[in-house]
Amino acid sequence: MENVAAFGATRPHKRQHLTWQKFLPWLIPVMLVGFWQLAVSANWISSSLLPSPLAVIQDGIALWQTGELPKNISISLYRATAGFVIGGSIGFLLGLVNGLSKVTRALFDSSIQMLRNIPHLSLIPVVIIALGIGETAKISLVAVGVMFPIYINTFHGITSIDPELLEMGHAYGLSKRALLTKIVFPGALPTILVGVRYALGVMWTTLIVAETISSSSGIGYMATNAQEFMNMDTVLLCIVIYALLGKFSDLVAKALENICLDWQKAGRIEQ
Repeated sequence: MENVAAFGATRPHKRQHLTWQKFLPWLIPVMLVGFWQLAVSANWISSSLLPSPLAVIQDGIALWQTGELPKNISISLYRATAGFVIGGSIGFLLGLVNGLSKVTRALFDSSIQMLRNIPHLSLIPVVIIALGIGETAKISLVAVGVMFPIYINTFHGITSIDPELLEMGHAYGLSKRALLTKIVFPGALPTILVGVRYALGVMWTTLIVAETISSSSGIGYMATNAQEFMNMDTVLLCIVIYALLGKFSDLVAKALENICLDWQKAGRIEQ
């Protein structure tokens, strides 16, 4: 009975802790937005130089009602998703093959590492000349930016597997497929997911640049067009949208980690 009572007493504290964990990350952003609104309302900062958050929200509502904002957001999401899927798939497959095979590692890894050290945004002139200024060029640029973080983390995760675990798998008579699915891939998964999280940030950074160059749609195009007309409301709106999309991507990556690495938490609880 005493143990049950003690357990019941700790539950409110646990709930309180979880509540703080949910709201604490938003404390600084909310404070910054509040100070921003106060600074503009008190004329500490000129509204022509830095519009207030309310003015940015009103501009967003107006653009949403005209249909321009949802159209450009959907186009940017399509480009980002397509580039991530293509580049991420290539990076994962190359990392998997090079991590598992010493022959392909010797053949390809050195060349991939040389290409990885070239800033992918410096390839914009080459991409435009080779692929033009259409969707293919923008998606390809995002794919190149995403590919290398996922490749290097997949490669590192697979090559860092404890050799003793592999020996134990061989001792139990596991097939190559069973070794891959039960030892290699689960052991490399935490590192691979770190690469996915980093690649999502690179995805949005690359897309911002790609959409500001010879583009006629997307959030980056909206920002560039607004800059030409000195429309700071829309420029700041586009920046906020990119920040929110980046935060949403990070939350998706965290949720994926929680789902895929649930076995690690279960192992810690058992210990």
